[in-house]
Amino acid sequence: MTDTTGRTDSASAPDPAPVDPTGTLDEALDRLHAAGPERDGWLSNHGPMAVEALVRHGQAPAVHRWLDHYSHKLEDMPAPTTRITAENWHEALGDPQRIADWTMYFAQETAGRPWQDVLTEWWPRLLPGIAAGATHPVIRVGHAVRTLLGGGANAPRVTELAHGLGYWAARHQPLPALNPPTSLVPAPSAAAALDAVPPVADQSGGIRDRLALLTTFPLWPEQYADDPDVARARLAELVRAATHRYATHGHGDPIMLVHAATAPNAVLRTLPALPRELWPQSLAAAWAASAAVTASYSPSDPVPHTAAPSASSADEIFARAAAHGNDHAIKFTDTALDVGGATALTAALRSIELISPAL
Repeated sequence: MTDTTGRTDSASAPDPAPVDPTGTLDEALDRLHAAGPERDGWLSNHGPMAVEALVRHGQAPAVHRWLDHYSHKLEDMPAPTTRITAENWHEALGDPQRIADWTMYFAQETAGRPWQDVLTEWWPRLLPGIAAGATHPVIRVGHAVRTLLGGGANAPRVTELAHGLGYWAARHQPLPALNPPTSLVPAPSAAAALDAVPPVADQSGGIRDRLALLTTFPLWPEQYADDPDVARARLAELVRAATHRYATHGHGDPIMLVHAATAPNAVLRTLPALPRELWPQSLAAAWAASAAVTASYSPSDPVPHTAAPSASSADEIFARAAAHGNDHAIKFTDTALDVGGATALTAALRSIELISPAL
């Protein structure tokens, strides 16, 4: 169902997050909002995303202990410099020195009008820069939107959306492959398209170096349908394919390759809060992000995998991720549970095996 603006109501959202009766998530977000979105110059603060996933999957009692352990990775929010306005925002887009300015801007915007309206205005502006911060800003926005749709728009949760949007705007980084001069032959499926992504010529540098080397991607879907429901179905297919692929290719870079799945899943989680006419372009951006990460980090050879033990339920596997403690393993397992099925659970277990534990 949609309202008169074309935005889906919460009834059509995919498995929305339940209200947290303990208030743990809001307490954790309040703790985290004194910190900036990065540390050591550009590494992302994963705290808000991880605690949202932990609470969602019944691990609220572990959240504050997890935050205590994670706190050494937090840095204070940088000092603001110059106020961003509706007139001057273009000059500040993509300037990481303006992170605090952007966060304040979105805090003011979401305080003055409904958060859905702010998101709808800025989503198409930010989508071309979906690779920003190694895709962490869009992932943070996806977690925030899931909570707002499922648990109510209280102050900590709206503030979290403002922080995510501010981070995205400050790190905005267009992908050269969003509008490639040529494309490879069309791929019949998302899985085939990811398999056909050519690796970047030099995989020795960081992600910003690798993204600069992108040239072209397979054409998938062969035509971006104007039908929003088709676009949403293709996006779900992409999330599933990228999650499954981690089981055989995650060893290429166990941490970075989780984003090939978690970034498009963040877009999928956000669709119910957006007008339907924005869904097709959201699919196009999500495919570009997933393909870019795949091109940058995928290994040349896959490894075999076995199905997850039948006795391992989704809840048990997430509990293992929570006990493991690494934020990337937690977030990838969260996405694997969205996908569901034996192969996705195997991929989650593979991430827990490959990524170094934090607890």
